[in-house]
Amino acid sequence: MPLHPDLEAFLELVNDANADGPALHEMTPGQARAAYDRSTLALDEPGAEVPFETLALPARDGHVLPARLYRGGSEPRPPVLLFFHGGGYVLGGLASHDSLCRDLADRAACAVLAVDYRRAPEHRFPTAFHDAEDAAAWLRAHAAALGLDPARIAVGGDSVGGTLATALTLAAREAGLPQPVLQLLLYPCTSARQDTPSHRRLASGYLLEERNLQWMFDQYLRDDADRLDWRFAPLQAASLQGLAPAHLALAEFDPLLDEGLAYADALKSAGVRATVKVYPGMVHDFARLGNVIEEAATLRAELAAVLAQAFR
Repeated sequence: MPLHPDLEAFLELVNDANADGPALHEMTPGQARAAYDRSTLALDEPGAEVPFETLALPARDGHVLPARLYRGGSEPRPPVLLFFHGGGYVLGGLASHDSLCRDLADRAACAVLAVDYRRAPEHRFPTAFHDAEDAAAWLRAHAAALGLDPARIAVGGDSVGGTLATALTLAAREAGLPQPVLQLLLYPCTSARQDTPSHRRLASGYLLEERNLQWMFDQYLRDDADRLDWRFAPLQAASLQGLAPAHLALAEFDPLLDEGLAYADALKSAGVRATVKVYPGMVHDFARLGNVIEEAATLRAELAAVLAQAFR
């Protein structure tokens, strides 16, 4: 299927704007974050009106991780999705993914705990993973006190947030901890090298620019050896056996498409129940383009249905 016509028009505007100003990889991290946050306000619609509270989660080194707990539905002890935002380990935060988390909580009638893990280059690998692991441990310990069902916890995220989510299932297996009921992965980063045909075919002009992606990874990784660590590239894990069921939502015009498909195949080969949906005509990060395409709302509804089914 060709690129969605609304996205084609949108990308023309984006590419024209990029030609007139500095590219993301030419900015400082602070400038890039500000640009990313400004774009969120323009490109995404407000999410559902659901109650939420701000929390502070302790990390292993004494740092406090800001978090938001959204409460959807009316179940007295609802299930909960532990969610990690995308942004290449450099960008994004609670505000950038507020709309998505609100809609998932509302439509899946569940709670969503969104975690503001620390970003690079101020905090390099594996800090983001350690923060995710500490947030998961905190949720397991405090779910009941928060009125949540500790037996029904899912993990999920978009882009590198999906990487963190699926890496948590690997870490839980290694530690002998219970698996979540589901890993909900939106176009996750899974490969050590970005050298697949989709990366070459879609390296420029499709929102996620290859130069920007490598710039973000360079901010996060300490050295090239970190690329081979499964906490960065889950496809590097020696085995994917025994992990939670997974649902992967991928985009046809996303450079990450091939590694998402490869990860789904690897999960299935390891005996993990994995479902995949490739959204035709879509680009990376389309879940947050509610002001551009109707398919963003469609994706959210379908993700919520997958979540609700897993919780049942």
